[in-house]
Amino acid sequence: MASCDSCGSKDSCPSASAGGSCGSSTPESLIAPLHEKSSVKKVIGVCSGKGGVGKSFVTSVLAARLARDGYRVAILDADVTGPSIPKAFGLKGQLKGDESGILPMISHSGIQIVSVNLVMENEEAPVVWRGPVISGVVKQFWSDVIWENIDVMLIDMPPGTGDVPLTVFQSIPLDGIFLVSTPQDLVSMIVNKARNMALLMQVKVLGFIENMSYTVCKHCGEKTPLFGEEGKVGKAANELGVPLLDKLPLDPDITALVDEGHIEKVPSELLCGAVEYVEKLLEADENK
Repeated sequence: MASCDSCGSKDSCPSASAGGSCGSSTPESLIAPLHEKSSVKKVIGVCSGKGGVGKSFVTSVLAARLARDGYRVAILDADVTGPSIPKAFGLKGQLKGDESGILPMISHSGIQIVSVNLVMENEEAPVVWRGPVISGVVKQFWSDVIWENIDVMLIDMPPGTGDVPLTVFQSIPLDGIFLVSTPQDLVSMIVNKARNMALLMQVKVLGFIENMSYTVCKHCGEKTPLFGEEGKVGKAANELGVPLLDKLPLDPDITALVDEGHIEKVPSELLCGAVEYVEKLLEADENK
C-alpha cells in the first residue's frame, strides 16, 4: 500500500481504510483468487444475525434441493467454530489432496463439501483458534480447494457480524446473501444488523427465509405459529424492501433426518422460493 503523504496518516485516510491508497479513487481489491483448477459460477452466502435460527439447516436443504434439480452444488462451511454441515449429510473422515490442492468431500447426491470437521482428526474437538486463524482457514477453503464445475456455491456463514463474515464479504466474490431468521420480537433489530453489514460491504441481500415459523398438526393439518403473531419477518422484509422467500415449519420428522445424516431426503416442498430464486439467477447467467 502506498503511503498517505497528502493526509499524513493511514489511520485517518478513508482510502487506506478501504484497502487502497491516498489519492486513489478505486480501493484495492481484497478478493482472494480461486484455485486455477476451480470453476464456480455463482456464490451465495447464507447468513443470520444470531445463532440457533437454523442457518446451517437452510444451507443444507437448499443445496440438496438444487442438486436434486440437476445443478452442481458446493457448500463451503465457514462456520468454523460450530460446523454442522458434515453431520447433516452423514459425512465423516478427512479431506484428501495432493500438491495440486485440496479435494472436497462428495455427498450422496454429488454435493461438494468442505468443512473444518472434515479436516480435524476428532470431529468433537473444540476449535480454539483466534479470529485471524479462523479467517485464514476460510480463505484457504476458497483458494486451495479444487471446486470442480460448480453452478452454485453456498457459504454457511457463522452468526453475527464478526471476523469471519467480514472476511467472506471482503475475500470471496458473493453474488448475494440469504438472511435466515425466526419470527421473534427481536428479529427487526438483529436482522437489521446483518443487513446493514451487507450494505456496508456492498453485498446484495437476495431475500429472507423464516425458519421455525409454525408447526403442523399431524392429525388435522392445522398450522400453529410458534412465536405468536405471524408476519414479523415479513414486516421486517417489507421495511427493508427485500422479499420473504420461504416460511419453514419446525417438523420433528425433518429434524430426525438431519440428526441421522439424511438431509438429502428432505421433502421437495421445502424452500421452493429460495430454490426458484437461485435457479432464475443461474438461468439469467446462461442467457447472457
